[in-house]
Amino acid sequence: MEIIKLREEYIKLGQALKASGLAESGVAAKYAIEEGLVKVNGEIEYQRGKKLRDGDVVTYDGETIRIEA
Repeated sequence: MEIIKLREEYIKLGQALKASGLAESGVAAKYAIEEGLVKVNGEIEYQRGKKLRDGDVVTYDGETIRIEA
């Protein structure tokens, strides 16, 4: 499980995928999200701009990211 530390109040889902290296680019993150391949807290998320906050868990392609303050 990878941990992303927040620098601000939140990070957007697309940015988190890119920052963690799970998506090679913003475009790759966009397509993965639009195709329903990304889950936030166990539920499929279709909004690239979804705000992730402390405690949120993202899963994609068998990998997990946890957001921490």
